[in-house]
Amino acid sequence: MATGSDDFKLWKCAVISCEKGPIKSTDGRVDTRAYALPKNERSDFQVNWDDKGFATFHDVCWYTLIKRLSKDKASGITKAEEDMIKEALKTAEIHDSYEKLKKEAEHVAKLIKKSEYCIAFTGAGISTAAGIGDFRGITGKWTERDKAKKQGTKGTKVPPRNLQALRPTYTHEAIVKLLEKGYMKHVISQNVDGLHRLSGVKEGQISELHGNGFEEKCEKCKKRYVRNFRCGGKATNVPVNKCTKCRLNHRTGRVCDDKKCNGYLMNTIINFGDYLESDVLDGAEKHAEQSDLVLALGTTLQVSPANNLVESGQDPTRLVICNRQVTDYDQTCLELDDNGVPLGSRVFGDCDKMMRELMRSVLPGDELKKWEQDREVRMLAYDTQRKL
Repeated sequence: MATGSDDFKLWKCAVISCEKGPIKSTDGRVDTRAYALPKNERSDFQVNWDDKGFATFHDVCWYTLIKRLSKDKASGITKAEEDMIKEALKTAEIHDSYEKLKKEAEHVAKLIKKSEYCIAFTGAGISTAAGIGDFRGITGKWTERDKAKKQGTKGTKVPPRNLQALRPTYTHEAIVKLLEKGYMKHVISQNVDGLHRLSGVKEGQISELHGNGFEEKCEKCKKRYVRNFRCGGKATNVPVNKCTKCRLNHRTGRVCDDKKCNGYLMNTIINFGDYLESDVLDGAEKHAEQSDLVLALGTTLQVSPANNLVESGQDPTRLVICNRQVTDYDQTCLELDDNGVPLGSRVFGDCDKMMRELMRSVLPGDELKKWEQDREVRMLAYDTQRKL
C-alpha cells in the first residue's frame, strides 16, 4: 500500500487522557495549530500542546473535544484552553482513515466512469507534495500572516521557492491520464506553478485562472509564449509600465517575436487587485456549465469568483472535494440521489493518496502498473523541459 511518505509514521494523541494508543498512518487523525503559550500557563490543560501550539489527535478524540466546547462548564476545559481549541479549529487539517479514503476513492471512480463531462478544479494543495507551500494550511502563507497579526508570533520562515526545480505530483499526472483516457474533459486551476502544463495538460484542456509563471503574453497582439524558465515581471530593460490595478510592472523585458507587432511581453500572473483575464474566465465558465461532475482537489474554495464555478454545472450537482480542511461546499458533496446514494464525495486528506486509490479503480491492473513504473522516465522528460 503506497500512500505517501508518512506511511509508517506514528503520532501520539495530544489528549492527555487518551488510551487509544499511538496514531498510525492508516488511522483517521487531525493536525492542529493554535498559538504559543508558556508551559506554566498550560499546566491544567487537557491537551498536550507543544511549545509552538501544535497538536495531533485521533479524529474521534478531536471531534469529542469540539463537542465538549458546546456543553456546560462541567467539561473541565478552562477558558484559556477553550480559546486555543477555537483558534486551532480555524485551520485544523483532517486526514481520513485509509479504510474510509479507499472506500470514497472507489465511489469517485464509479462517478467518473459514469460521467459524460467531468472536470477538475485544482488549488495549491495538489502541489504541496512537489514542495510548494499552501496558503491556508496550519503553516500556510496566509495562516502565518494572520498569526503574526493576531498573536504577534513570528511566522515560519519558508525558503524562497525555486519553481523551476519543482516537478508534477502523482495528482498532476493522474489528471493527465484521465484526460488522455477521456474520463476528464477540462481542468480549471487557480495555481500559477506551471505544473499542470509541464505534466502534459494541453493548452486547450486547461483554464489557468490566476495565470502561469512560465507563460508570458504580448501586450499588443496577445500572442502567448510558454517558456522553460520562470517569467518574472518588474523588468527595467524596457520602459516600465505599472499596472493600474495591482500597481506592479508586469513586463518581462522581452518583446513579441512578430516583427510587425514588436509589442512588449508581460507575465500572466494575476496579482491582488488584478481582474481575471476575461477570455480565460469565459472559457472556464463554459466548461463548468457543461460539467456533470467536478473534482475539486487541493482547494478550500475560498477565492471568488472562481469558487462559484464548482456549483454551476448540470443538475444535480455532483461535487467531489479532496483536501485537508473544511469548506463551505462540503454539504453539497453529501447530497443524496433518489436511491440514497451520495451524489458526490467528501474526502479529507492528501490528494496524492486519494488519487492513487482512485486510479487503481479506474485503470486495468497491467496498465496502472506500467503507467506508475514509467513515472521515472517522465521525470527525466520534465527535467529537459525546465531550464535549471
